[in-house]
Amino acid sequence: MNAARSKVNEQISSKKSLLCVGLDSDPGKIPELFHRMQRPVLEFNRAVIRATREHAVAYKVNMAFYESRGIDGILDMQSTLENLPPESLSIADAKRADIGNTSRKYAEAFFDHWGFDSLTVAPYMGEDSLDPFFEYDQKLIFVLCLTSNPGSADFEEQQLQSGASLYQAVLSKVQGWERNGNAGVVVGATKSSQLREIRKTAPGLFFLIPGVGAQGGSLQESAAFGVDENSQAALINVSRGVIYPEGNFDSIESFENAVSMKAARLHNEMQSIF
Repeated sequence: MNAARSKVNEQISSKKSLLCVGLDSDPGKIPELFHRMQRPVLEFNRAVIRATREHAVAYKVNMAFYESRGIDGILDMQSTLENLPPESLSIADAKRADIGNTSRKYAEAFFDHWGFDSLTVAPYMGEDSLDPFFEYDQKLIFVLCLTSNPGSADFEEQQLQSGASLYQAVLSKVQGWERNGNAGVVVGATKSSQLREIRKTAPGLFFLIPGVGAQGGSLQESAAFGVDENSQAALINVSRGVIYPEGNFDSIESFENAVSMKAARLHNEMQSIF
């Protein structure tokens, strides 16, 4: 059985949680108290991890928030990865894909060098662009399928000559590409009406579901429609709705308490499906 999938499914069952915390750590949004420290983003991430590790089963590192800061951001990403609980799933939200030779180097970067458990990829260039990622049969590969943004209507929901939507064609292809249970899809929480249909069509895929919280997706529907028959194989990602609690914080402890309360509330809402 796939190592990454087994690890996170074990955590889902033991914690009765689907919570994935998105580390979209923006220096312009983190509390002022962290800016008094030598590495503000890293210390912010450490605080978020400490506050959520009881409730979360996965952490998604959005590469844009680190790459945009150059080498300092990459060093913060690396140190953040080292601080993640070893039992949790690490996701590189990078949305990579290119011609095969380039994709192979992307796969080596995220899996061999950084050691992430999973990665988001884009399907537009087809099978040969994603095959280097699927060769890693102990990892999880999350292919963009039906995303939560309004622009998903531009391409993903367009009807093909066959009568199927483009996202349905992607879903069908991904099921054929999987190796040893390493295939997953990204389905937005704002698409709850299609989420049920996608799960029925692809019972064996692992789902990554962003869009709860700031984007307005339903947590209850995402949890109920996203899991497989064992109440596993789904992660609900929440970023801003967890890591940026309202208020002014005069200590790391007060910040962590506020983050923990948000994570606990989401965790409690998810437990109804188990």
